[in-house]
Formats: sequence, structure tokens, C-alpha cells
Amino acid sequence: MKRVSFVALCAVVMAMVLFSGKTRTAEAVTCNPTELGPCLPAFTSPADPTAICCGKLNEQQPCLCEYMKNPALKPYVDSPNAKRVSSYCKIPWPQC
Repeated sequence: MKRVSFVALCAVVMAMVLFSGKTRTAEAVTCNPTELGPCLPAFTSPADPTAICCGKLNEQQPCLCEYMKNPALKPYVDSPNAKRVSSYCKIPWPQC
């Protein structure tokens, strides 16, 4: 059996750590639209979002498409103001 070089072994271990971390992060998101409460003033008016809003929007970003499918939430999360908030917070708008 051939010896695996130390560098190759390190590369494999690093790849496993990186990919397993991303998977856990994606699984850790709990979609809860009430988490976007700090963004409501910015979603419903021309007010700038707060840092808390930007943080919550970033956390909930994987859930935005799901929220847009909900008729009760769609007017808020699919509004021009919500897209403005996303841009302000430097969070890419999802392509659903």
C-alpha cells in the first residue's frame, strides 16, 4: 500500500472540516418569521435598518423564499423596502 503524503492527508482533513461546518450551519437555521421583527420598521417605511435587523436578516436569509410563499408574509418580505433593506445590509436577495 502506498504512503499518503502528510500534505495530502491534511488537505483531506481540512476539506472534511470545512464542508461539515457548512452543513451544520445550514441545518442550524430555524425558520421563524418573528425573528425578522427588528426589520419591520424598515420593511414598512423608508427607515434605515438597524444592525440587529441586518443580523436577523442574515440569519433568516435561507428562509426568505419560504416566507415569500406565505400569503401573510409576502407583502413584507417581497416588498421594495425589503429588497432595499437587503441591499443596505449587503445581503444578497434570494432568487426563488
